[in-house]
Amino acid sequence: MELLGYLGAFFIGIILGLTGGGGSILTVPLLVYVLGYNPVVSAAYSLFVVGTSSAFGATLNYRKKLVDIKTGIIFAIPSFIGVFMTRKYIVPNIPSVIFQKNDIILTKNTFLMLLFALIMLFAALSMIKKTKINLKEVTQKQYLIKIIIQNICIGIIIGLVGAGGGFLIIPSLLLIAKLPMKKAVGTSMFIIAMNSLIGFLGDLQNIDIHWNFLIPFSIISMIGIFTGTYISKYIDEVQLKKGFAYFVLAMAIIITGKELM
Repeated sequence: MELLGYLGAFFIGIILGLTGGGGSILTVPLLVYVLGYNPVVSAAYSLFVVGTSSAFGATLNYRKKLVDIKTGIIFAIPSFIGVFMTRKYIVPNIPSVIFQKNDIILTKNTFLMLLFALIMLFAALSMIKKTKINLKEVTQKQYLIKIIIQNICIGIIIGLVGAGGGFLIIPSLLLIAKLPMKKAVGTSMFIIAMNSLIGFLGDLQNIDIHWNFLIPFSIISMIGIFTGTYISKYIDEVQLKKGFAYFVLAMAIIITGKELM
């Protein structure tokens, strides 16, 4: 089974290299359904994999001058506080059985996977549908309030499901910080790296980390990123992202069906 997990890590890395993001959303389903980890541990491992992969991607983009460090730090502070607090205090205190009435039982694991499926659904739809962005003028006060509220919420979502949250962060960078698209993508990787790795730190006291598995898994994912980046030169990016979006949508439906049944 671990061999399948490592092959999955390589595939996730390829997707990240090809699309510039999104592949990390497959990490949790791979860890849960292929390798048998529970959703809480899977989310923690996903944060580490996403964090290290995003740090690598952010470094490459920084060399191309496509990372706005100042904006990234401003956006990251409220979101990584949300991630850390969620992983350290909220997730461990979610009851094992959230709801029970007659034969209907909603467990913590089922709740987290259904929430993850919902996030996958939104991620897929955001990639399929090109939203027309209306850039509005905002005052400095509105700018700061929006950053704090939006990014704390983003941090909580990332902390609960272990996904990178790029599909949530990039629109904020476009709408609020008004960064150009390429710089928004590069800056989002910087923010995701900080969010994910700091969120993972919140898990260290709550979860026994299997480092002998996690480090090779992350390294193989990095190799996949190199491979995907090379292949991307020969593939149409728009069609690739749309195809991947439909794959994520199908995965969301499968996970929902599996958890409810």
